[in-house]
Amino acid sequence: MCFLAGVLAATSGFAAEAGVVRIGYFPNVTHGQALYGRATGSFEKQLGVKVQWVAFNAGPTAIESLFANAIDATYIGPGPTVNGYVKSRGEKFVVVAGAASGGAGLVVRSDAGIAADKDFSGKKIATPQLGNTQDIAARVWLNSKKFMLKEKGGTVELMPISNPDQLTLFQKKQIDGAWTVEPWLSRLELEAGGKLYLDEKTIWPEGKFVTTHLVVSKAFLQKNLDAVKKLLQAHVEATQVLNKDKAAAATLLNAQLSKETGKELKPEVVQSALQRVEFTWDPVSNSLHKGAQQAHEIGFIKTPPDLTGIYMLEPLNAVLKEKQLPAVAAK
Repeated sequence: MCFLAGVLAATSGFAAEAGVVRIGYFPNVTHGQALYGRATGSFEKQLGVKVQWVAFNAGPTAIESLFANAIDATYIGPGPTVNGYVKSRGEKFVVVAGAASGGAGLVVRSDAGIAADKDFSGKKIATPQLGNTQDIAARVWLNSKKFMLKEKGGTVELMPISNPDQLTLFQKKQIDGAWTVEPWLSRLELEAGGKLYLDEKTIWPEGKFVTTHLVVSKAFLQKNLDAVKKLLQAHVEATQVLNKDKAAAATLLNAQLSKETGKELKPEVVQSALQRVEFTWDPVSNSLHKGAQQAHEIGFIKTPPDLTGIYMLEPLNAVLKEKQLPAVAAK
């Protein structure tokens, strides 16, 4: 029996299986639906049970938690998703929706002496975590520019540093740049005087690439298909609200980020971030497959990645049909 057929054949009721749904996320603008859900309680209202929100700094840790059955679903970037899917041979989770496109790139210190690609030689560039989406994107881009990393005897040093620490080290001139996501791109620009060297959307067709999507544990999905549909209903509705009024979204997200990080952002930081991020339930699947192939070409993924079955979009499309919205497809 195929996985989808097994899910549809499941008879276990959600309420009997779990009184709580555990959802991972990062306190970033690119995880806006999760921040909206935390701020408004809309996911609990839709699911009818408690939602336990679990914050992570970057994707690899979230994948480890998914493997350990410590969470049921998570908002996460494509890099760790591909690595985790390959590592588990497709056994642990599936992608059930997109969440965000854009909002990632490379910011450099204005006094770091970086005016052209060649100037990255000898520089220190931070990424949020080894193997996370931005780390892989940085490796692929540097490889395309013929740079070898210091870890392999080259001249550019990639340093895994959490986003808050990136800002501190940037201000102290201990790193030359950072490949990261919003709101950290805008914070590095507006609070630390950095300049955006590369908006990642400029290197993708039509400027669209998956920054965040929503993945669900297969074990949870098999027992709780109705709950996953309710989760997707909450996700789609959050996406619609965030896109309808960006000014209101900026205020709400800033207030929630303040609770998460202990510091309210300047309004212009959040406004800048939202200009670069597109909230969407479309998984932009072509960018996931291309990114996976690139990660293999640079040797980060050792074997050709087999992503067969990584998407399960039937529950999402059922929700979209109910809302009279166009279906999405994995390309």
